[in-house]
Amino acid sequence: MTSTANSERIFQAARQLMPGGVNSPVRAWGAVGGSPRVIAQGKGARVYDVDGNSYLDYMASWGPLILGHAYPQVVAAVSRAAALGASFGAPTPGEVELAQVLLGAVPGLEMVRLVSSGTEACMSALRLARGATGRDRVIKFDGCYHGHADSFLVAAGSGVLTHAIPGSPGVPQPIADLTLSLPYNDLDAVRRAFKDHSGEFAAVMVEPVAGNMGVVPPQPGFLEGLRQICTESGTLLILDEVITGFRVGWGGAQALYGIKPDLTCLGKIVGGGLPLAAYGGRRDLMSQMAPEGPIYQAGTLSGNPVAVAAGLATLAALEQPGVYEDLEEKGAWLENELTRAAAKAKVPVTLNRVGSMMTLFFTAGPVTNLEEAKKSDLKRFSRFFQGMLAEGIYLPPSQFEAFFISLAHTPKDLEFTAAAARRVLAL
Repeated sequence: MTSTANSERIFQAARQLMPGGVNSPVRAWGAVGGSPRVIAQGKGARVYDVDGNSYLDYMASWGPLILGHAYPQVVAAVSRAAALGASFGAPTPGEVELAQVLLGAVPGLEMVRLVSSGTEACMSALRLARGATGRDRVIKFDGCYHGHADSFLVAAGSGVLTHAIPGSPGVPQPIADLTLSLPYNDLDAVRRAFKDHSGEFAAVMVEPVAGNMGVVPPQPGFLEGLRQICTESGTLLILDEVITGFRVGWGGAQALYGIKPDLTCLGKIVGGGLPLAAYGGRRDLMSQMAPEGPIYQAGTLSGNPVAVAAGLATLAALEQPGVYEDLEEKGAWLENELTRAAAKAKVPVTLNRVGSMMTLFFTAGPVTNLEEAKKSDLKRFSRFFQGMLAEGIYLPPSQFEAFFISLAHTPKDLEFTAAAARRVLAL
């Protein structure tokens, strides 16, 4: 490893210009210590910092880059689109094509609207649920993160959890009071809530595979139970597939687990690394959005043609035969090697994985909810993160995030990662 002086110099300058020196909190490395690497370039499975250091990347821009960095077909599509104009604020052919692809792939989509971020998608879906049902309350789950809209910063995961922030100042208490956060994978808690607040819930919003307290899969029957409770109570089931959409399978987690929601939120992969997201669902619900209906949502850059081009190119690559089988094989191999390495080093860990997303929790486990995830040894994770970084491997700088494997990772890359983990865990 060469010097990191340039990264440190740039980060120190950034701290005078931006809160914490970053534009999103976890990037500051507050949970793992040290100075964050300032990234200059990505290619395939690797990123390169401003000092010329190379790292095998398992962060993948927090999930979107399932094809790897600078995938040639995506770069070409973006270049062609940008040459025609960056934004028009008017309908374009590409957004119609992308909508057709999404509706053909994701079971719960009958109509869709493109937006610019996962936060915007979740916020808009909740507004639609409240407008359509005439109810105000919403259920979410501890450790699930649905973006930084006011209604969701209650027992949220990801950066809020990493920085030990209980919620957020600036969220009015009356809005927070409308959100009930329950333990993930606990159907009995959901049933009690519906009994205590009968007829009050507009929606239940859930990550079908939690990815913001680390990867936590749904227990058998959990999603099915939510679907049944929502159907019986006239409450809308919203699946937040911002992470899992096109990550765990072509049709997302809802196709993988056979659950059809009323509304779905998508992001990350659907934009191919550019700012693009979507929400959609039943036609009778989506028809209530303006201009067709009275529920308002708008965005200057919604359906941005450059981002749409990146999304279309990414989805075209993912639709090819064998893609998800390849990702599953890679994920299973790395899961096995990391688990064996920890066992040999006598380090208590739990590795949760669904497809190409996984988290190595530094606790004996199991990890099925937030309270169990919080039992992780955060100091041990920090040492693991720094040790792997020194080996040339770039992991998410938080115990409560997912590792992401891309199609660009080769068997040699995975073997290199496993060997590095064996050395680091043995320390």
